[in-house]
Amino acid sequence: MIWLNGTLVDQASAEVSVLDHGLTVGDGVFETVKTVHGQTFALTRHLDRLTRSAVGLGLPAPDVQAVRKGCEAVVAANPMPLGRLRITYTGGLAPLGSERGDAPPTLVVALGSATQRPDTTAITTVPWTRNEHSAVAGLKTTSYAENVVALAHARRHGASEAVLANTAGRLCEGTGSNVFVVLDGRLLTPPLTSGCLAGITRALVADWCGAEEADLPYSALQEADEVFLTSSLRDVQAVTRIDDRELPAPGPVTARAMELFAARSAEDTDPR
Repeated sequence: MIWLNGTLVDQASAEVSVLDHGLTVGDGVFETVKTVHGQTFALTRHLDRLTRSAVGLGLPAPDVQAVRKGCEAVVAANPMPLGRLRITYTGGLAPLGSERGDAPPTLVVALGSATQRPDTTAITTVPWTRNEHSAVAGLKTTSYAENVVALAHARRHGASEAVLANTAGRLCEGTGSNVFVVLDGRLLTPPLTSGCLAGITRALVADWCGAEEADLPYSALQEADEVFLTSSLRDVQAVTRIDDRELPAPGPVTARAMELFAARSAEDTDPR
């Protein structure tokens, strides 16, 4: 079952126009929320970011209570042990071009099953960069084409994620994750000014584990004693290989972050 513009419908009958601006030009924002046995995690934080992204893109602010209602209905209608709840909010019907129309936005909430991520993974560096000066820098938009290209590159090299620098050659983020490094015993992550997304798990790990923001060179990936990724479905995931460089993982700082995040997220499923 899918929530479409205020109604719970069968997946087979859920229809969005081919002229929806989210389809024709990628004019939309989204959130991915982890669900565990029918319980969403950090939904309030995700809805706050959905609103920030929508307003930053120039869309009307979503009705947060209506979105929350849709999330609750979809989760209740699709019981599963571990799920990926996807909230998509687009510009709605519009002419064939960049200009928006006068139609109301489209809201879709869908839930698919997810698998438990392994504790370790491999990542690659890539020749492409994040534009930290972009009009949509830091917004979680549906325009993910460059992520698709970078992630395909990572898959061809036996990795699950690609980590990018920004245009200044500073460490930024993965295609769908934030990155943390351990240098000289300090747990560090790039600042939002790098152009990275303000990840929900990133913020919680920084708070719970005492991480610091630091403007880091891209080469920090090759110099760090430990590296790990964070995202809504990865939680905290240790990196065991970066390109051809092997790392013992999880290292002690990463292992502690994994333990803390698991414990704190179990205690509070909607941390504010």
